[in-house]
Amino acid sequence: MKSAPVLVTGFEPFGGDVVNPSAEIARALDGRVIAGRSVIGAVLPCVFQTSTPELARLLRRHCPAVVIATGLAGGRAEITPERVAINLDDARIPDNAGAQPIDLPVVRGGPAAYWSRLPIKAIVAALRERGIPAAVSQTAGTFVCNHVFYALMHALRRQPGLKAGFIHVPGLPGQVRRGQPSLSQAKMIEAIEIAIEATLVARVGRSETGGTLA
Repeated sequence: MKSAPVLVTGFEPFGGDVVNPSAEIARALDGRVIAGRSVIGAVLPCVFQTSTPELARLLRRHCPAVVIATGLAGGRAEITPERVAINLDDARIPDNAGAQPIDLPVVRGGPAAYWSRLPIKAIVAALRERGIPAAVSQTAGTFVCNHVFYALMHALRRQPGLKAGFIHVPGLPGQVRRGQPSLSQAKMIEAIEIAIEATLVARVGRSETGGTLA
């Protein structure tokens, strides 16, 4: 019997950029086999209104065992697995459709937040062991990345055994201003491969559950 795949998502470029490393990660990993699981890579629109329906379509179509959503966090120097998704859209800039929601819930009536179901500390430890800078992040922001992260966890709320969460990546060397932190595309792809491996073998601890926060 064929094993359920790993779904990795990234985002299209936004905010005037012509490239988004998270999209390139998803494309590069699409079709690979990691730790015995096939990987499906997909690129989501950086649009509040359409990103989550596209994510829902991917979940229905592929029925994955693991979902790792990725996105760009310009200015960060490390690969950062996110600990928590919050029920808030509060956009500093417009999305790619021109929408700029302020102080709105991702899901009306939904819980305040969801924990990641990825083994975030095990991922960080595995990355650091391989010489890749990594740290747990306590905030996924309030733009489309957090929007998708929250919607993902809300969609999977009745599937407690499915490991899922969000990882932010830094900008590319040619994408950031001189002196700002960055990471090569090859290192980012390697990092998400390692994150997949760590997720498939690790047990999620109490602080890394897929529960809700009231």
